[in-house]
Amino acid sequence: MGDCVLAIDQGTSGSTVLVVDSAGQVVGRGYREITQHYPEPGWVEHDPEEIWHKTLEAVADARAAAGPDVRLIALGITNQRETTILWDAATGSPVHPAIVWQDRRTAPLCESLRAAGLAEWFTARTGLVIDAYFSGTKIQWLLHNIPDLRGRAAAGTLRFGTVDSWLVWKLTNGAVHATDYSNASRTLLLNLDSLDWDPEILQTLRIPPSLLPRIVSSSGVVAETAGSGPVPAGLPIASLAGDQQAALFGQSCFLPGMAKNTYGTGSFVLLHTGGQPVSSQNLLATVAYQVGEQVSYALEGSIFATGAAVQWLRDGLGIIESAADSETLAAGVDSSDGVYVVPAFVGLGAPHWDQYARGTIIGITRGTTRAHIARATLESIAFQTRDVVEAMEQESGVAMPELRVDGGAARNDLLMQIQADILGRPVVRAAVLETTALGAAYLAGLGVGVWSGTDELARLWRADRTFEPRMPEEEREALYDGWKRALERAKGWARN
Repeated sequence: MGDCVLAIDQGTSGSTVLVVDSAGQVVGRGYREITQHYPEPGWVEHDPEEIWHKTLEAVADARAAAGPDVRLIALGITNQRETTILWDAATGSPVHPAIVWQDRRTAPLCESLRAAGLAEWFTARTGLVIDAYFSGTKIQWLLHNIPDLRGRAAAGTLRFGTVDSWLVWKLTNGAVHATDYSNASRTLLLNLDSLDWDPEILQTLRIPPSLLPRIVSSSGVVAETAGSGPVPAGLPIASLAGDQQAALFGQSCFLPGMAKNTYGTGSFVLLHTGGQPVSSQNLLATVAYQVGEQVSYALEGSIFATGAAVQWLRDGLGIIESAADSETLAAGVDSSDGVYVVPAFVGLGAPHWDQYARGTIIGITRGTTRAHIARATLESIAFQTRDVVEAMEQESGVAMPELRVDGGAARNDLLMQIQADILGRPVVRAAVLETTALGAAYLAGLGVGVWSGTDELARLWRADRTFEPRMPEEEREALYDGWKRALERAKGWARN
């Protein structure tokens, strides 16, 4: 089978690991779910040690599936972004559970920063909005609320990292503390012009620079592994990238104007904007990736709860046994019959940015069934995506003729057809839905010379199916108007 790249995709729900050959084919796969912890309403945590051990188990599964003839020549890492981990620099032990990107505990801090008139200042420097989503306020919360952490941070004995940094630290046995530009650009601490940690922001949030990792390219050898269970010693770690930027790369969206949506726990629409960031008030300007000396940028719309809404049907309401059952159940009715689900479990992301919004089901009648609720939940994913796409086109001035899609929920044919109908444009599903891990493999392979460049990678991309819109425009707009009314009833609910 020859030379292959090992790609780790450590996501919110679990760790996926792929073994990818030089033709871009997946020859081995492993997956392990991780536990979600909800210690208080609006709080979401992970156990960093569980992330590490489940990732190693997924690596073992992927290597076993690939077989003994595979020779690994590089490792790529992509990760859930913004999730914040602090650990002891000497022992490597976490000092607190990881605060997940969905967590809302820093909403009051964000409000105080906005009240101080800093909203435009932060956006101008970072390309982001002040929101509990990002890592910066999570770090500040930990240092302020957990005993002894501020003193330990000031003494230089703690380290901060998003999940990529945590995995690199563990894989190198503490020898390397690094992140890449795409992950750094999601912390609220990176200056998008200088592409370095912003000293004035660090001072404002009272974050010591010694906490922070070194920033490296998204593609290129960062370190070598020390040897951890199924991960052999001496394997080059040749790529780091945030999960959504890796998916953009895995979808071969290498040119300005190309866009993708990944349907995972949340959904994330990214539009490639070229070599300069595009400023926006309602969307996020972010580093897409750096390959060689070239930095590419993207405009992003982050939707907090899409796949999580389907998980809620399974785990919260118990009306389905598996996520795949949502398609069968929803297909049992021709429409949602006026029912709308707004899955604002942890607030609303782009383009609304309402951290006090909460979930709503509206339009229920005596005839409403679980099938209507399931269908309305799938429709909510499509409506939220349209919210972002319309804002993206308006703010960038770039038309989006089609939307490339990937992620677990993209397997749902009914959802993809609903998405095409609500958007009124083609939705193109990739042949490999795990394009996040595939993007990490591509970036790592470029870093060690498996592939010559993006032109070669673009030729490897394949579409599985294109969903064309079938819904009459009048019906589409009437449904969307109803969604906007439902949104207004969900906004601001938890403010008091």
